[in-house]
Amino acid sequence: MTEPDSIPTADDQAEDDPALDDPALAPTPPTVTRPRVRMSGSERREQLVQVGRKLFATKGFEAVSVEEIASKAGVSKPVVYEHFGGKEGLYAVIVDREVTGLIDIITASMHGDHPRIILENATIAMLTYVESSTDGFRILVRDSPPGMAKGSFASTIQDIADKVEGLLASQFNERDYPKKWAPMYAQMLVGMVSLTGQWWVDVRKPRKEEVAAHLVNLAWNGLSDLEHKPEPVRRKVNDKK
Repeated sequence: MTEPDSIPTADDQAEDDPALDDPALAPTPPTVTRPRVRMSGSERREQLVQVGRKLFATKGFEAVSVEEIASKAGVSKPVVYEHFGGKEGLYAVIVDREVTGLIDIITASMHGDHPRIILENATIAMLTYVESSTDGFRILVRDSPPGMAKGSFASTIQDIADKVEGLLASQFNERDYPKKWAPMYAQMLVGMVSLTGQWWVDVRKPRKEEVAAHLVNLAWNGLSDLEHKPEPVRRKVNDKK
């Protein structure tokens, strides 16, 4: 009597399954759908600012599109328009933040009992901003979009020069130097610091304190009387105590 063929078990089927030998043939596991985290309006706005800040710093205003901003943020284009009216509005918000931050940090640094120390403090403050807000600094030094004069790097530097002018005027007055030259000297000093910052943002050497010491050396002593190894003024003051 012929015995019927045995019914294959699950283990037998698994052994014969080619998917075990070829992972490409294995069944696709079910997709786990995670609930999408909803952001508040302020959270979404801040997310778009951070996404735009990185894109504008890397590519420039003209090369960035609303589609790219929306894609990077994981939203649709209408969301960008809803919050900012377009990339121009987003760019303006970012620039305004950076301008305010830069002016605040430099203004706060303008203190000291000697003008050379004030200049050194302001220079280090500028380089600290470059160091900690590199993307923001790159945005500021790029050309502003047409029709957006306010918020450009030139207008920002002018705002800083206006503040420096007041300090210089008081110092000139104490030293019987004509106050009428204070605006010109303010432009010179701020121009030196800002251009040095644009150079240092890429090289990052030497340390910002050393860069500041050399810049102050040039501004204070002039080319004809440069110190061979300038040191930060604050270090010299502390060594004397």
